[in-house]
Amino acid sequence: MPVDNATDRVRIKGKLRDMQTVQMLFLATLLGGLLVVSTGMGFIKIPAAAVVKIILNKIFGSPDLISGMNEILPVIVMDVRLPRILSAALVGGGLAMCGVVFQGILLNPLADPYTLGVSAGAAFGAALAILLNVSALGVYSVPVFAFLGAVATLGAVIYLSTGSGGLSSNNLILSGIIVAAILSAGISFLNMSDEQVAVIIFWLMGSFASKTWGDVGLTAACISAGVSVFLYFARELNLMSLGNQMASSLGVDTRRVTLILLATASVVAAVCVSVSGIIGFVGLLVPHIMRLLSGPDNRRLVPLSFLAGALLLLGADTLTRAVLPTEIPIGVLTALIGGPFFCYLFRRQSTGRAW
Repeated sequence: MPVDNATDRVRIKGKLRDMQTVQMLFLATLLGGLLVVSTGMGFIKIPAAAVVKIILNKIFGSPDLISGMNEILPVIVMDVRLPRILSAALVGGGLAMCGVVFQGILLNPLADPYTLGVSAGAAFGAALAILLNVSALGVYSVPVFAFLGAVATLGAVIYLSTGSGGLSSNNLILSGIIVAAILSAGISFLNMSDEQVAVIIFWLMGSFASKTWGDVGLTAACISAGVSVFLYFARELNLMSLGNQMASSLGVDTRRVTLILLATASVVAAVCVSVSGIIGFVGLLVPHIMRLLSGPDNRRLVPLSFLAGALLLLGADTLTRAVLPTEIPIGVLTALIGGPFFCYLFRRQSTGRAW
C-alpha cells in the first residue's frame, strides 16, 4: 500500500508538471502573438507579417526581408512602438513576480509590490524631481529620483519594522502603511505648486508613452536579476508558507531569506515604477489567478506570473493606446480592473475563507 501511494504521488506530480509546462508554453506563445499584433496596431496599421519581417531584419541583418517596404514602417516599429510595448510587458511581468514574492513572504493575500510603501516612495521622488525641474540626467532624471525614493522608503520601512524579535509580517505591513501615509501627505504638499501639479498627477497615473530602448534595457536587466534570485530561493519561499517556525525547523534561515527576497522584490518594483509611474493591482491580481490555475509552488508560479502579468499589462496598454478613442493613463485602467477584485479578496479574508 505505501508503494502504491508513493507511485500515485509521483504520477500526480508528473501530471502537474506537464500541465504547468503546457501552461507556460501557452502563455509564452500568447505573449509573442500579442507582441506582434500590438506592434501593428495604431494610427498607422502594419500587417503582422511586416512586423515580423522588420524584427527579423533587425535581429539577423537581412535587408532583403524589408525590400520594397515603406521606409517609415521600420522606424515606427523599432523606434516608436516596440520600446513601449516591451516596456509594458516587462513592467507587467516584474510587478506580478513581486506580488508573488510579497504574498509569500508576508503570508497575506492582499500584499502586492505597493504594500510596503515602495510606490509612495517612488511617487515622492518623482514629484520632487518634477517640482525642482531636475535635468542633470536628462530624460532619466525623474526615473532615477523615483528609484532613489523607493529604495529609501524600503530602508525606512525595514528600520521601523525591525525589533528585538526580528522582522514580522505585521510590522512590515504596518510600517509600510505609516511611511506611505507620510509620503502621500508630502506629495500633496508638493502638488501645491500649480504649474507642476498636472505633470506630477499625470506621472502618478502611469504611462508608457515615449519609452526608449534604454528603458527596455534597464528594466530587462533588473528583472532578469530578480528572476534569478526568486527562482533560487523558490524552495525556501515554499517552506516559509508553512510558517517561520516550521521553515526554521526545516533548515531555512528565515531572517536572511526574508531580507534578500524583500530587498530584491522591492528593487525590482522600484525600477518598474520608475519606468512606468504608478500602476496598481497587477501584483495583486495576477498571482491569485495563476495560483488558482497552477498551484502554490513558487518554482512554477514565479515564471507563470511573469508571463501572465506581461500579458495583462501589455493588453491594457494596447487597449488605451490603439483601441480607445482617447488614450487614458494605464494606471486608471488597471485600477478599474483590479479595484473590484481587491474588494472581493478583502471580503474573502474578512469572512475567514481560505485563499
